[in-house]
Amino acid sequence: MEIRVLGDLISKPYVEITLNMMRRFGVDASREGWISFHVPATAYRSRGEVFVEGDASSASYFLAAGAISGLYGGGPVRVEGVGRNSIQGDMLFAEVLERMGAKVTMADNWIETSAGPESRAHGKLLPLDADLNHIPDAAMTAAVAALFAAGTSTLRNIGSWRVKETDRIAAMATELRKLGATAEEGPDFLRITPPEKLIPAVIDTYDDHRIAMCFSLAALGGVTVRINDPDCVRKTFPGYFEVFAQICRTRP
Repeated sequence: MEIRVLGDLISKPYVEITLNMMRRFGVDASREGWISFHVPATAYRSRGEVFVEGDASSASYFLAAGAISGLYGGGPVRVEGVGRNSIQGDMLFAEVLERMGAKVTMADNWIETSAGPESRAHGKLLPLDADLNHIPDAAMTAAVAALFAAGTSTLRNIGSWRVKETDRIAAMATELRKLGATAEEGPDFLRITPPEKLIPAVIDTYDDHRIAMCFSLAALGGVTVRINDPDCVRKTFPGYFEVFAQICRTRP
């Protein structure tokens, strides 16, 4: 089978996950850049035993929580089930956190985050200016982490947000403003300037599980955050708020 892509293929790491798993099961699909794929007529073969990773997109909220809570004397937070051996593109979110001043420690199957020395000393993360086309889901977590930065952050090349569960660029901008941020949206970018102090807010979720989960992180800033329709997380992480509450209880 030949598969050809018309236009630019977005979210390339998710396609790479599929190719990687196919190879593990004996089907060596090849590609020419990201515009064509060749799938040979080969039967899949059982490997007998396979380690199934945790979901790196869902891990992003807890990795960000470790970096944010560290600004207030909390953390670290360790996520098990993903690590340096992960084949998921959203693992690159750990590098985004490092750019924002977080301390990231990684083993084969776990990652631990906390605020880095500079961030902890100043009580702020570093502003981010980055192309996040390769991690569109985890990029939403970066948008909320930007509330805790020392200046303006710009998330670029995220036009795919417009055609997700909702128009995520518009929705994220609207909800970030409720917390006091200045949010400028463009066709494929979002620019966020955090307020001097976060203000309490009621967050609408637009039936979008990722909006519900990433905005829960704002509560780590010591403000009251109410999430409307929290059950929308059932799409990917039904027990999210119970798990999130567990790490929050450990905060001084």
